[in-house]
Parts: sequence; structure tokens; C-alpha cells
Amino acid sequence: MNKALLNPEIQDYIDNNIGQNISTLALQKNPFPEMNWSAILQQIEAKTKAKEKLPTWFAQKNIVYPSKISVEQTSSEKTAQYKASLIKGESLIDLTGGFGVDDFYFAKTIHQVAHCEMNTDLSAIVQHNYTQLNVSNIKTYVGDSLGTLQQLNQKWDWIYIDPSRRSDVKGKVFLLKDCLPNVPENLNSYFNYSKNILIKTAPLLDLTAGLAELNFVKTIHIIAVENEVKELLWEIEQNYIKEPRIKTVNLRQNKIDIFEYDWNGETSPVSLSAPLRYLYEPNSAIMKSGGFDAVAQQYQLQKLQKHSHLYTSGELVPFPGRIFEIKDKFEYSKPNMKKYLENQKINITTRNFPETVADIRKKWKIKEGGSNYCFFSTDLNNRKIVLICAKIEHL
Repeated sequence: MNKALLNPEIQDYIDNNIGQNISTLALQKNPFPEMNWSAILQQIEAKTKAKEKLPTWFAQKNIVYPSKISVEQTSSEKTAQYKASLIKGESLIDLTGGFGVDDFYFAKTIHQVAHCEMNTDLSAIVQHNYTQLNVSNIKTYVGDSLGTLQQLNQKWDWIYIDPSRRSDVKGKVFLLKDCLPNVPENLNSYFNYSKNILIKTAPLLDLTAGLAELNFVKTIHIIAVENEVKELLWEIEQNYIKEPRIKTVNLRQNKIDIFEYDWNGETSPVSLSAPLRYLYEPNSAIMKSGGFDAVAQQYQLQKLQKHSHLYTSGELVPFPGRIFEIKDKFEYSKPNMKKYLENQKINITTRNFPETVADIRKKWKIKEGGSNYCFFSTDLNNRKIVLICAKIEHL
């Protein structure tokens, strides 16, 4: 870690340039010739990224940051807080510590936390930052995590792993066996040290593919922040044999939307209906889960069409997603589009529809925005339909 970055004048310069264009700053003369200019610029860029994602780190003085990419790849504080809520016990070892955001929150509920990191410089940065943040119950270790596990040779209540999704050979990868460490290959070894394992993966990982690679999956948590899926959490318990529980979580500003169901659980056929008074669009975490029939059953809704994944009801019900009141509906055709939507300003969503939003806007000269929402979809008779709706903001 470059301790010269902690020079008060350099720290003031970094703070005074948060949000500035790095390319423009790079063309300026380095005001600190004794210090590497690119290192200062890297701090400005990474701290700018941390302002919204890591407000605790941003607000604390004398924090040192790794590269902007490392900050981008780390958990946000919101998702880290959720992960910490899943963990109980006395001890946890994080085999892929990184910038240490998750461990900071684990340490609020776990007495003993171990942070393992192969990158010597990053480990030193994390250790320094924990001191600045007044964290005393996290111990940092440098080196191969499996080697550290064997060297410490103790039982842990939890093992946490966030495998690297980049390979020197394959570039960006999505199967767990291609990540570092190779969790499927090492799983039995991990069980020698803990019966509970929590794995974080990218949201692009297919649930079926993940279940094919992992044993004893107890729960899969699909975590979205403000309706954008950020990560998947695979909760594993040694010798667990029941069906995995799928838990979708959308972390909103003042509310958490949770919907859960059993993977491969029994579901009765979902009824279809023409659009009724209200329209429901599941949040992104539910869409990722694939629980399209389960959500209809739990909320007693009907689907517009088997593959449309839009739901309807005559009576208004609370729902983990966007809710709309249908103001008008018509079959998709040239005369109808010219009559109702051409040259209008409206928000557009497509579900199970052959044209993209961009194509529709261009074709009918529809501008983005306004207070109305328009859904282009397919009904139970396989007709292309258009629904003009008003969004229901609070329920």
C-alpha cells in the first residue's frame, strides 16, 4: 500500500476533485511531483465510485482505495447488510476477501471474521481501512485461501466465497467450475472446516446450471437493488436433502420486497385471462427466478398468456413489482396505433412481443416519458395487444 497517499494535502486534493473527469485531470500538471500522478487519479476515480455504493467508506477520512474496477466489483453496502442478516454464529472465514465490504458487515454479527486475500497490496489496504473504520474483530491473511484454511485448521460456523469470474484463458466466465476458486471441485474439502457455506455469484449464472454444479443447496437468494439484480447467494448446508428454497429480494429505498417459493415445488395450472382492471409486472428478482406460476398462485392472479409474464386482476392486491391500472386496451394494428399512440409521449414496455421498444418508438414516432405507461404483449388468444396504463405508486 502506498502510504504517501495519506498525505493530508493529497487527501484534500482527492476530496476536492470527486466527480471530476479523470481524462481531463490527467492532462493537467501533477501538483505533487514527488507522488505518482496516476495513483492519485486512481484514488479520485475509485472514491467517486464509492460515494453512492459505499457511503461508510466515503465518509471516513484516510481511506485508501484499490482500482475503480475493484470498487465496481465489490458488494454494495446494501447487499452486504442483507448477507450479514443471513449469518449467525461465532466465526466466519471469507476465502475471497477483496475490498472487505462484506466482512465489515459480517463482523457486526459474527465475533471472529477472517479475511483471506491473495493480493498482498489489497490485503494491506483492507487492513489499513479496517483500522480507520474502528473494526477490531477481522483478521487479514495473505495467500491461497485453501492453504490458509488448512494452516489455521479450525472449525468455522461459516465459510463465505465470492469466486472470481475472470479466467486468464477464457476471459469472463459464468460457470462456477471456471471461476477462482473452483468451488464445485473444492466443496468437499470446505466441508472439513464448516458445514455452512455462503457463495456469491454473478446474476447471469443460470439457476439450473448452478444447482447442477453444487450439492446441498438450501436456499438461493436473488438480490436486486432498486429493481436491478446485483447478485445471487447460494446458501449451502452439508447433507441438506430437501428442495432448495428460492428467495427473491428487491432492496428498495424504504422497503424490501420478498417473494419465495420451493424450487420444483408443486404448482397447479395458472389460469389465463383477458386484461382486467389491474396489471402486474414482477420485479427483476422474480423474473430472474423463473417463478412465474408460483407468483400467480401466491397472489391469486391470472396471466395474460403463458409466456407473457404479465398478470391481471379485477381487484387490487399488493404485489412485489410494478402495479398499473389499465385505462385502455386494443389490438396492435396500424389503424389503432395511428389513432391512439402515434406522435405521443409515453413509457413503453414489451413482454412476449415480436418488436423491440426501440423499433416501436421509431415506427410510430413515440417519444419517451410522460405519465402514461404502455405495454405491448400477447393475450391468451395469441393476439398482439396494447395496454395503456397508469402506474399505481403506493399501496
